[in-house]
Amino acid sequence: MTNRGKQPSLAQLRAFAAVAEHLHFRDAAAGIGMSQPALSGAVSALEEALGVQLLERTTRKVLLSPAGERLAVRARAVLEAVGALMDEAEAVRAPFTGVLRLGVIPTVAPYLLPTVLKLVHERYPELDLQVHEEQTSSLLEGLGAGRLDLLLLAVPLGVPGVTELPLFDEDFVLVTPEDHWLGGRQDIPREALRELHLLLLDEGHCLRDQALDICREAGRTEGAPVTTTAAGLATLVQLVAGGLGVTLLPRTAVDVETGRAGRLQTGWFADPAPSRRIALAMRSGAARGGEFEEFAQALREAMRALPVRVAP
Repeated sequence: MTNRGKQPSLAQLRAFAAVAEHLHFRDAAAGIGMSQPALSGAVSALEEALGVQLLERTTRKVLLSPAGERLAVRARAVLEAVGALMDEAEAVRAPFTGVLRLGVIPTVAPYLLPTVLKLVHERYPELDLQVHEEQTSSLLEGLGAGRLDLLLLAVPLGVPGVTELPLFDEDFVLVTPEDHWLGGRQDIPREALRELHLLLLDEGHCLRDQALDICREAGRTEGAPVTTTAAGLATLVQLVAGGLGVTLLPRTAVDVETGRAGRLQTGWFADPAPSRRIALAMRSGAARGGEFEEFAQALREAMRALPVRVAP
């Protein structure tokens, strides 16, 4: 029988939600910074308070009971609501103070973070900016789970519950070895991409998908050579310098990456050049939504010095 005199604590709910996610006591404890005995005790106390068995424990693994499956959903909803309450309270106290957890994709971070950090240092000195560099799928998961507050990445995302705040558009350029026939040209037609030996980033990088979309628009066939050998733009550029192929770089990355390697040329596409859009993304209806919109406008102004087309 349920003991209605007892109410679950947030610590108990947090412990149970962690176990429900990891299905492993040690990993769950590490994930929320709690000792394993304390976590196990918290889950047992929650079971006692609710009067139901949430877990099936064996020597090898942990499983959710049927009741645990249902109540894990409720526990996560409660924790998300409490997180929203804390966000609201922080936003009410004072904008641009406290922690802002910013997620950034790898093909943006090295080239835009100097501008972002300078802006925060000069205009928002009370803001504790924490930067997390991850791929798009991981960033969106973190945003939805409340692990991250704001994202800086390429759009459109097309994700329900996520609001995009456009910052700017930037062109792609073609980086080639110094003796390549397209090197240095100012009017490269997109059709030239049909047969080039193209070097791309690994699976999971949105820039890879954008580059492939550009190639498909240019009429490139699926059988045309594409070599995927790099986890970052710096490596791609070094491979191009070594004569292994050509690659596409966003305009903001060109000076940084080509400046590290010799034996390169840059080619420019004829108008309209292929491009990508960079934006901030936040949870729709976020408690700090007004603050994030103001931050986006400040970033647009700060980025006018970059080789981009700033959004209105």
